[in-house]
Amino acid sequence: MKIDKVTLLEGYRKMQTIREFEERVHKEFMTGQIPGFVHLYAGEEASAAAIIQQLGDNDTVASTHRGHGHSIAKGCDVKAMMLEIFGRGDGLCGGKGGSMHIADMDVGMLGANGIVGAGSPLACGAALSAKALKTGGLSTVFFGDGAFNQGTTAESMNFARVYDLPVLFVLEDNGYAESTSSSWSIGGHNPVRRAEGFGIPGTRIDGHDYFAVYRAAEEAIAAIRNNEGPRFIHIEFTRYYGHFEGDASSYKPPHEVRDERRYLDALKFFRARTTGGGMLKLEELDAIDAEIKTLIDEAVTEAKAASVPDLSTLTTDVYLSY
Repeated sequence: MKIDKVTLLEGYRKMQTIREFEERVHKEFMTGQIPGFVHLYAGEEASAAAIIQQLGDNDTVASTHRGHGHSIAKGCDVKAMMLEIFGRGDGLCGGKGGSMHIADMDVGMLGANGIVGAGSPLACGAALSAKALKTGGLSTVFFGDGAFNQGTTAESMNFARVYDLPVLFVLEDNGYAESTSSSWSIGGHNPVRRAEGFGIPGTRIDGHDYFAVYRAAEEAIAAIRNNEGPRFIHIEFTRYYGHFEGDASSYKPPHEVRDERRYLDALKFFRARTTGGGMLKLEELDAIDAEIKTLIDEAVTEAKAASVPDLSTLTTDVYLSY
């Protein structure tokens, strides 16, 4: 597998943006200035970055309640996202969606979703449209280990196979469906075999390794674009924070996240492999880090200073006018 320098730098920029964004939202949420629920993606960056950077403008992404990473990777404006999370009127969704419902149709982001397992039917709909209209687009849906046990996911996988839809199903298995261990809750303990039961080829990979994710996605996307039907990827990693902000995470061993951050950080792996192998220079990555930190600082400052939505907009964006 060969990945050019421009692609590597783009991948790192996406991962670092997601990490810095999530770490900052975690900090700001504790001040009480962010309304609603927040579910952070920190620790899972390689999945969103390595997969979504291989998608095009005609391709769509359906996400979960933990959708910040997917939104950033698909090209949603970071400052507009921060405004949205703070509930401001100039936010990406007018301050009405908040953390769990960020969407931007202009970049193919079908949206984060507060309903577990709701993304797969949306992805199938987008893929069916792309196939019927012959746009050449494909749809990628990310879902967690909890959603993998939902009927909507099973029905969508069957539907996608029956109609040979251009859908990439990505199971982001962070070890817990809220607080329930996926090692216990997924019957058969082999998600790839479950996908194969629907006739969908799949693979299982280490989500801490950007290169492993990139390779698996590259192969799956190539097959889909070659009209070979849907594909499935099972990605394993650990989220750094609780299911939601405020979750005490008492169901986790006390050393789990500490060890993950120390030994299995996707960004640390990426930096070591690319600089050690002469693919990138450390100074290039450090420069990206500095740029992203400035971007996130500006995003937070602007969000705090922005206005909340005017009450006159309360009933707008509820029904579509034809």
